[in-house]
Amino acid sequence: MSVPDTRISYLFKKYFEKSATAREVEELFTLLNMLAGDNDEQLTGLLQQAWDSQQADDMVFNAEKSDQILKNILHTTPQNDIIKLVPVKKQVSWRKYVAIAAVFLLAATIGFVFFKHSKVIRPVATVKLHDALPGGNKAILTLANGTSIVLDSAHNGVIAKQGNSLINKTQNGQLVYNTDQTVAAVDVNEINTVATPRGGQYQIVLPDGTKVWLNAASSVKYPTAFNGKNRRVEITGEVYFEVAKNPLKPFIVKTNRAEVEVLGTHFNIMAYNDEDVMKTTLLEGSVKITGGNASKIIKPGEQAILNENNELTVTSNIDVDEEVAWKNGLFLFNDANIRSIMRQASRWYDVDVIYQGKIPVKQYTGRISRNVKASELLNMLKYTGLNARIDGRNIFITY
Repeated sequence: MSVPDTRISYLFKKYFEKSATAREVEELFTLLNMLAGDNDEQLTGLLQQAWDSQQADDMVFNAEKSDQILKNILHTTPQNDIIKLVPVKKQVSWRKYVAIAAVFLLAATIGFVFFKHSKVIRPVATVKLHDALPGGNKAILTLANGTSIVLDSAHNGVIAKQGNSLINKTQNGQLVYNTDQTVAAVDVNEINTVATPRGGQYQIVLPDGTKVWLNAASSVKYPTAFNGKNRRVEITGEVYFEVAKNPLKPFIVKTNRAEVEVLGTHFNIMAYNDEDVMKTTLLEGSVKITGGNASKIIKPGEQAILNENNELTVTSNIDVDEEVAWKNGLFLFNDANIRSIMRQASRWYDVDVIYQGKIPVKQYTGRISRNVKASELLNMLKYTGLNARIDGRNIFITY
């Protein structure tokens, strides 16, 4: 079948500019699928022209061999981490993958989610949504006397004094504890707490130099000076630690389900109440997890999982990047189900998720910046057949 180049070029242009109607989007996909099976040269030429017209210089398009085209398009990860695609395992012509992947690669500007277990990619009409903005540096510091300081609106510089510690808010949104050399050390430790709301995150440098990253809806409670035999803090939610080394004072993290003991290391703890399990993922060093009636020591690249029955297991070969993606400003999913994804979205966008009808079991693999609006994340997921709408502070999910 021969299709006029001008027609597909026209549809490409409208698709890239996000001005295509639902009928035009459907026509574009239909033509691409027909060309993928019947006119290889025309398809390759049109994709090459579209690639050039979008000036996608950081993505390689090589039309010399079919397997090279497939490799370049479906496995290209641009330098700005826009997209990472995983092909579905179906017996379908590679040219259809090329056609579909090329459209999405060229149209996307901030990310993409690709899905498994779906036979056809169906175009979805653009729907004007209410929206939810991404989270940011938001947290509340509660001092030992009960005074609360809203950190996102507090001035930079010294914002409080606790014992012999000066509490500084830096220009880049960190909270740093520094010892006031003009004040004698005190034996009484004052307890401070930093808590992030849904839609918030924050970074802290504790009195011993330990660096702490708080994800949304999380908290850390700690003394203003570590004067005892150990350094003990308590957390809720999800927190990443880079613990300052001190062999004489173990660093202990307490959650409502377990304790993690370290000397100096980098690790992530996910202990949200709405998650089925607590996960401790180690990036560097060694940690000991005690939960239920068991204790485990894990090595870098391993993850300790404490389930609802207080059973503690260790898993190896963990995708560490996925576990700490939130700290690096990304949503990163690897064979994740929709409920797991939406729990993260709920905390980050400060919205509630409501499911309507039976939600089928599907797995999603992909990544997208956490700086995008909620509607942009949802629009990516819509290509799986998922319908989502935002109404006020609610996201409604249906299939």
